Order: sequence, then C-alpha cells, then structure tokens
Amino acid sequence: MPLPPTVVLVHGAFADASSWAGVIRHLHATGLTVYAPANPLRGLAHDAAYLRSVVGQIGTPVVLAGHGYGGAVITEADADNVVALCYVAGFGLDAGESLLDVTSRFSPMPGPDPTVAAWLPAWSPADPDSELYIRRERFLDVYATDLAPRVGSVLSVTQRPIARGALTARSGPPAWARKRSWYAIAAADRMLSPTAQRFMAQRMAATERVVDGSHAVVMSQPDAVAAMIREAAGQCGDHGALY
Repeated sequence: MPLPPTVVLVHGAFADASSWAGVIRHLHATGLTVYAPANPLRGLAHDAAYLRSVVGQIGTPVVLAGHGYGGAVITEADADNVVALCYVAGFGLDAGESLLDVTSRFSPMPGPDPTVAAWLPAWSPADPDSELYIRRERFLDVYATDLAPRVGSVLSVTQRPIARGALTARSGPPAWARKRSWYAIAAADRMLSPTAQRFMAQRMAATERVVDGSHAVVMSQPDAVAAMIREAAGQCGDHGALY
C-alpha cells in the first residue's frame, strides 16, 4: 500500500515559514504530515540545493508547494520522491529563465521601483551581493492588500529580504515538465501579475485554481490554498510523475 505523501511548503521572498501557518492548520486537520523549512533566499541554486537536501531526508512521497519565489525553488529542486508540485502565485520558470525575465514580459514586480523597494547592504562582509526588501510604508499596498493593516504592519517589519542575484539566476530543466502540477492564481496580486501567473500555469499544463487574493494569498485565503494542496496529495500519492 503506497505511503501517504508528505507536504513540504516553501515560502517566498519578503516572508518566512510562518506565512504558511493557516495552511498548515488546515492540512494538519486532514491528517497530512507537513514540513515548512526556512527558504534561505540566497539565490536559486543555493536555495534549491538546500530544499533538495531536506526533501531527500523524507522517507515518503512528497508534494512540494511554493509561494512566490518559492515556486522557482521547487521548480529547480526536483527529487525522485517528489510526486506533485503546487504553485501559489509562484514562479514556474522554464529552463534558462529568470524571475526578471517573467516580470519584464508582463507587469513588473516592484523591485526596480525605488519608491516601493530598496536595497540593503550584503548580509555578510564576504558576500558582494545586496538584498531587496519592500519599503515598510508600501508593504500593505504592494504585498498584502487583503490583510488587516495591523497584520501588514507586523509583516513589513519582519519581512526577510532576498539576495539581488536570485532575481537574475537562470533556472535549470523544470520539474513541472516531469511532475503533475497545480497552480493557485492570486487574482488581486500586485507583486506578480495574474496574467503572468496564468501564462506559467498554462505552460506547465497545471490544474488551475483562481483565488481572490493578493500576493499574501497563503495568509488571506489559507483554506483555498490548503484545498488545492490536499487535492494534489490525494490524486498523486506516489504516482505523480508524467513518465
């Protein structure tokens, strides 16, 4: 009898693993085992290697779910025991593609706009890269329009910046070409254009779900996000590969 899948949740830029709290509660209520590791946000190759090492230590089939930049990480971090991919307003990159390739093709994310985002010095004196964060006064409007202002205020202070190099890193062969995929399109997203999301979902032939939420949809609509992940876990088990 096949083992039930384990769900691994990967957060994106400007957030941490606690952003999945509501989704985790819903998944736990249905008996699923869940991991939500900290995404380092250091760069695509580095972050994917770390996630691959986490997944490799799990002795069951795995459903990977990625939010925002976390989508790019799960696309790169394929492993033999991954049976399904769930994108939540996420970057499902193709081979040789970067985050900026996608955002420049559609409505841009606010990274290049100095009124919205700013660069921090490198996190380490040995690291020449710098880090991007959303200006606190713009955080709610850009990232989380459907969350209460008091919640958005806290998130703006606790946000985790992403290394500049992560925006231009080129993705390798995409896991979605080999594994079944689901995609929750955040219809009111101001970070990653819903048009771009729909393009990526259709390119990977994903099962689409449209959710009325901002980029913070994992927090504002955790029930809808969890329902999609449960569907993927229920349909795939250990048979998620396309070939």
